[in-house]
Amino acid sequence: MRISGRHILDAFCRRHPDARRWIENWLEVVGSAIWSRPSDVKGIFATASFLAGGVVIFNVKGNSYRFETVILYRSGDVVVNWAGTHAAYDVRSRKRGRRS
Repeated sequence: MRISGRHILDAFCRRHPDARRWIENWLEVVGSAIWSRPSDVKGIFATASFLAGGVVIFNVKGNSYRFETVILYRSGDVVVNWAGTHAAYDVRSRKRGRRS
């Protein structure tokens, strides 16, 4: 998969260095993956949450952090839109009226 939005993860890791190893592993796994459906993602990242519009939420480091992506299965793209603490994600979700 091609990953866009790496700068978001880089900035996140500067703020939360304890997550760097997890994020680097995620980048390696996703960069070499070929996903054609949500079950492909779930097979590797069992705690991933799937929302409308191809949005996938990944739990980082035992759910301490989360990041939001959009996966475009047909084109093979993963777009990172946001990364932060679980608490910040909860606030973000409430503002948008959704939960995962």
